[in-house]
Amino acid sequence: MMNVISFIQSLIITVTLIAWILFLLSWAIGWAIRGSPIPFMRIKRTGERMVEDAVWAAFWLAMGTTVFAIIAYIATVLYQPLPEPPTI
Repeated sequence: MMNVISFIQSLIITVTLIAWILFLLSWAIGWAIRGSPIPFMRIKRTGERMVEDAVWAAFWLAMGTTVFAIIAYIATVLYQPLPEPPTI
């Protein structure tokens, strides 16, 4: 059975991994659109905005990862298994 600490840590790892994959995907697509030889500036500006948004997303992902790490640390410090019941 999964205890609270391992559940929180696995959830943090899963959410963070998915968020970083989405960041890398949007960053790559933004650079591909921005650098493509398309004569329409509106499309190129869309690529620039995607890259800019991806950079902001990376910043907030780093901040969120830090908060998740603090939450996991607090959970490990506060979570203590129940002591054995007294025997007579």
